[in-house]
Amino acid sequence: MTGPRENFQRYVLDVYAGEGVAPASVLLQDRRGVDVNVLLLAAFVGAAMGMSFTSREFEAASARTRQWQDDVVVPLRKVRTRLKDGPPPAPNATTSALRDRIKAIELDAEMIELDELADFVAHLAAPAAQGNAEERAASAMQVVIGHGAAGEPSDDENHAIAVIASAATRFGVEADR
Repeated sequence: MTGPRENFQRYVLDVYAGEGVAPASVLLQDRRGVDVNVLLLAAFVGAAMGMSFTSREFEAASARTRQWQDDVVVPLRKVRTRLKDGPPPAPNATTSALRDRIKAIELDAEMIELDELADFVAHLAAPAAQGNAEERAASAMQVVIGHGAAGEPSDDENHAIAVIASAATRFGVEADR
């Protein structure tokens, strides 16, 4: 039997594995500076839980994981990404093996963050959201995007949100059943 933590983690991993979700998430991460785990938390709250995800929920979730994200996950990601092209002697077989080990550690760090977000969502008491699961997921993710880089989302950023929202409706949607 699985508990709330495992259900949330499975949901996030299933959604992230959905067609087009990884590149859509990375686009929003790179352009808007969003934490993909918090973005997917918002999708979960909207699509699977049928709840509103407002600035209040965003701030509370972010406060819980921001330091871990900034001090652990992001530096690991930067080192892993940097090893793709250099500095010399990278890239070579030895630095590629190191990069793979760093990637595994980065994923472990992301799972620790997901644990924290699972604990957050287990105690969330937000009001019901309007609309169907896909609309709720998109609306919740717009809150996260709004806390990223300034300005209105571009067409491709809106498309990325739609791709993730669509995938978010395929897993664990209880509110529309």
